[in-house]
Amino acid sequence: MKIYQLAPSPSARRVSIFLAEIGIDVERISIDIRGGENLSDSFQAKSQNGLIPVLELDDGTTISESIAICRYFDETHPSEHSLFGNTPLEKAQVEMWQRIVELKGLFVAMQAFRNLTGVYKDRETCVESWGEVSRQRLIAFLPSLDRRLSESRFVAGERFTVADITAYVMCNFMKNLDVNLDASLPHLQAWFETVSQRPSVRQ
Repeated sequence: MKIYQLAPSPSARRVSIFLAEIGIDVERISIDIRGGENLSDSFQAKSQNGLIPVLELDDGTTISESIAICRYFDETHPSEHSLFGNTPLEKAQVEMWQRIVELKGLFVAMQAFRNLTGVYKDRETCVESWGEVSRQRLIAFLPSLDRRLSESRFVAGERFTVADITAYVMCNFMKNLDVNLDASLPHLQAWFETVSQRPSVRQ
């Protein structure tokens, strides 16, 4: 079993933190995304979407998309406190907040970064104005997440879950857009400092 990834990327970090939380170590193979290694025929044969990370099982089966990979390990290594929730209500709440943070936060931040920096302009159309719009959408989302964390210890409830992993990766990544947590977001700031101390994040 192995994971093909670019370690610093947001998607790879989500998987890495998740695996560290549940105590699983998987062989990693670095893929040079900026150099276009993911565009090669050999990688395209493994990845359903041409992106990283990709989990390859021992029988050659591959799974793309970071949350799908996390779900696979959650199902194959059940625990008393699943990061996807245990009860029907917990599962629904985790799914809800994971999607909210992903769609309104992390994905928007990644759109802003790709369009503003033009990092992949050799293979996709980059529109600087859309990058700036995306950056502003990200900034507008942060107060709602701050309000949520004024009501709850963690994003989806009183326990750390995959929704917190997505939110942490988003907050860490948005520094690349010169968007930072400050005193106007006290609950989000305090939560970020708490999560930053988790062993799974620090390693």
